[in-house]
Amino acid sequence: MGTWALFLIITTIFETTKSALLKGAHIKFVSSTDNHTEKILIGSSSLLVNSLISLVFISCLLLLSEHLNIWFHTGPELSQMLELFIPGLIFMVFFSHLEATQQSHFDFKGVFAGYFSRQLIFFFFILFDSIMRVPFSLQKLAIYQSISIAIGTLVIYLYTKKYLSHKFSYSNTGVRKLLAFGGYIFGSGVVSNIFANLDQLITGAFLSPVSVAYYNTAARLNQFIDIPSYSASEILFPKVSRASSVEGTGKVKYLFEKMLAILLSFAIPISLFIIIFPKFVITLIAGPAYVAAAPILQLNMLTAIFRPLQNQSANVLNSMGRAGLCFAINLAFLCSNLVLDYLCLLYFGFYGAAIGSFITITASSVLWYFVMRKQVGLDIRSLSS
Repeated sequence: MGTWALFLIITTIFETTKSALLKGAHIKFVSSTDNHTEKILIGSSSLLVNSLISLVFISCLLLLSEHLNIWFHTGPELSQMLELFIPGLIFMVFFSHLEATQQSHFDFKGVFAGYFSRQLIFFFFILFDSIMRVPFSLQKLAIYQSISIAIGTLVIYLYTKKYLSHKFSYSNTGVRKLLAFGGYIFGSGVVSNIFANLDQLITGAFLSPVSVAYYNTAARLNQFIDIPSYSASEILFPKVSRASSVEGTGKVKYLFEKMLAILLSFAIPISLFIIIFPKFVITLIAGPAYVAAAPILQLNMLTAIFRPLQNQSANVLNSMGRAGLCFAINLAFLCSNLVLDYLCLLYFGFYGAAIGSFITITASSVLWYFVMRKQVGLDIRSLSS
């Protein structure tokens, strides 16, 4: 379970940070123009950079995957999984490009269908093996992931082909434009994704994959709270991008506060329920073997109340063109979290990384509030109106 968690962390960090570099710029520039030729140039340039970055990552995996086994004490399974997942990484080039194309036209049906089919196919593979009593293996799961992504790519293509010209016409200017806009967002994406998974990474490096399994159990339940926030970011980004250039800061403030209020109304009651009944929730979802993760889950749920503010604040700053400020804040708190997680791990042992992350996220939430108060005039009183 710990090795599977590390595999997901590595592949997810790559894909989400690549998306941070390209998707935001792709959406912003396509949604801001009605010129068909320019849309083709932007889309082609985005696909080219997407492919090149994935090629570099695949090359790094082939060269360094064996070292990851040593760093995370996993044995040969982790490198084998990463190598078997290379076809999935190739399909993800097209999946992420089609996703950005959909969202740049304010259409989200295909994105939902693509992700839903990916998860459903993967689930059916696991279900079939369980019913037929076929032995599980980590290598097989990596293959299932690749097949699921391939099918998801086909599904999202069927929804997106009406927006595609099926022409490839990139320009150096288009590439530079994408990279110039997405550079700081890419840096923020790298930092924020490492930040989100740092407790698992540092626990795997200093303890063992077994410890990672407990942290990953809490993290998966944590994602249940974060998913609406990430989904809202996908919708809010193109809206705020357009509002900041056309309607001004007042409209940005309105969209930001309304979205934040909706997310908090969802996050607060669920977080409180899980904080009160952590062992019940863990037993229900993961089984009694992971009850030791209850304190980790409680700390995560306390910070889950603050995370919508952080996620949406970073998203709004990026869409307003303040990606440099967003990157600086994320980098500062990643460094702080790294130091605190290490010190708390030495002092508190198994639960140290969770305590360090709790302290860092709580402090960063306070800073994010004052930053957004200055940038867009965020008023906490407006969230209840």
